[in-house]
Order: sequence, then structure tokens, then C-alpha cells
Amino acid sequence: MPYLPLLPLMLLVGILFFLLRLSGMPSRLSDFKGLQLNTFTTSDGVKLRYWEAGKGKPLVFVPGWAANGAEYIYVMYLLSQDFHVYVLDPRNQGLSESASYGSRISRFAMDLREMTQHAGITKASFSGWSMGASVLWSYIDLFGTSDLERIAFVDEPPSIYSHQNWTEQERLQAGGSVTSPEAMIEAFRGIKTPNKLVSDLNAFERVQLMDSPWFASSENFSRQVTRNKPQDLERVLFDHLTNDWRDVIEHKIDIPTAIFTGEYSPYIESQRWMQSVIPDSRLFIFTRAEQGDHFLMFKNPLKFTSELKSFLNEKVNGNLNTTESDNKLSK
Repeated sequence: MPYLPLLPLMLLVGILFFLLRLSGMPSRLSDFKGLQLNTFTTSDGVKLRYWEAGKGKPLVFVPGWAANGAEYIYVMYLLSQDFHVYVLDPRNQGLSESASYGSRISRFAMDLREMTQHAGITKASFSGWSMGASVLWSYIDLFGTSDLERIAFVDEPPSIYSHQNWTEQERLQAGGSVTSPEAMIEAFRGIKTPNKLVSDLNAFERVQLMDSPWFASSENFSRQVTRNKPQDLERVLFDHLTNDWRDVIEHKIDIPTAIFTGEYSPYIESQRWMQSVIPDSRLFIFTRAEQGDHFLMFKNPLKFTSELKSFLNEKVNGNLNTTESDNKLSK
């Protein structure tokens, strides 16, 4: 497709403008000094791209399902002033190549490992949003935490699929919100919108609200430079929906951890459970006024990057897991 070969040139000359001019933010790509787009080939032969900017300690972002580095443009810009920031476009997403194979969370985790090796990263902090958190849980399950400095998860439940034999307490702790993966996939196809007994519709509803100038502008930028194919995106979705990561979360995370969620999110209780079982963890709950939904990092990048930066820079005293954001959810 023609937009792919042109993108490196666009990055150089800055002909892409953002939708809105926002104070303190770049208005076009040429204002984002040092932004790079890199390419590598995975061990199974797929060409993937990753965005890179800044200097300092490495910080790697893993986007969610159907997402890409272009959506992180303001998050990258703000954090690149203090960190060496990377954002991987997963296979079949963003500017990375589409492939008819490897559509499993475990393969996405291997892709992430190979990206860090290509970039020469030996140890870094990581942040996974939505399905990106699942990729990080798979990464930890497969490779451990020895090359992870700190980690942040953004609004992803341990298990999207809700098992029929769970108690309500188990469902809340796991974050289960889908009883039919097939119906959820049909919803993403636009074939049929499920009722709330089949799938929680919160993310569907919140993504359509262009109620933040940063979100509206970054989404517009992403649409300018990327084109996802629905059939490519669907392949990983069933695997993603049916995984249960509670054992990894409870037994394998042994590094300082930040957990971000918001008052609009249906997953808050699962995020509280995660904080309760992960040593040295912090929970940040954005209020409704602070755009506390599934897209909080893009709708309120100023607060998100400030909180993340503070977490990454704070000294570890061995007892973070009783600390919560100042913005506590009213009970």
C-alpha cells in the first residue's frame, strides 16, 4: 500500500500535521525532534516496525489490540524528554507486516523479546496497555523478569473470559466480562452488537467519545499513517480473550509494578486484586474528571506520563503495595 514507503519521508520532512494544536505538544512531526521509525525481521520472517525517541533509561510500550505507535505520539513526546522510549507495532497492527501465522499472545511476546534484542536493550522498564499487558504477562511467563527493571499495566483484566462455574467474587477478581468469545469477535467485525450479558460494552462506548483533544488528535494522526485489516486483527483475538493470567500475576511478578485504571473502567476490582497479590505494586485510579476509562493514557497523557515518570524514578523501599493513587475511587 502506498502510505508505507512514504512514511519515512513524512517523518523526515514533517508533512503530517496533527488534528489540533495543543499547548506544549508538537503540531507536526518535524516538531518531534529525534523521532525514528525502525524495522527488524522476526525469527519467523515477519517485518515489524517500532517507534523510537529520546535518551536515557529505556522504556518500552506494548500497544493493545489493533493499536500502534502512532497513537502514542503525545505519550512518547512527553516521556522522551527523560527516557529512551520505544513503541512496538505488533504484527498485523499499525505499520508492521501482516502475517497469516503467529497470531498468538505467546508469539507476540517473542516478537517483543526480539525487538528489544534488535534495539540492543539489555534491561528496560515496560508498559503494556490492554492486550499489551497480556503480552507482558506472557513475556514474564516465558522469560522471567531478569531483563525488566519496572513494569506498568494499564487497565487490563487477568481474564476477559468469564467462566460459568466462577463465583461472583472470582469473576470480579479476574475481571471476566465476556461469556462468548465468538460473539465478542462478531462485535468487532460489526456484524452484531452483543448484549451486556454476553460482553461488557464499556470499551466500545468509550472509544467513540472524542472527549479529549489529545485523544482526538492522536487518533486522527494514527488514521493518517496506518491501515489495519480486520481479518488480520481477528486472528489473535480468540487467543487473547480466552487466556487467564492470574497464576502469572500472583506468582511470577517480582519487580516494582504500577497498575493504572479509572472510575469508568469495569475492571477496577480486578486491578485491586492484582495490587493485592503483586509485591511492591502501586494502583493509580483516574477519576471520571481525569478521563479515567480504558483509554486514559491517550485521553489524559499529561497526568499519565507524570504519574508513570514518578513511579519509574521513585526509590523502592520494599513496601509499595499498600500505596494507591491520591485519586481513590469512592466506595
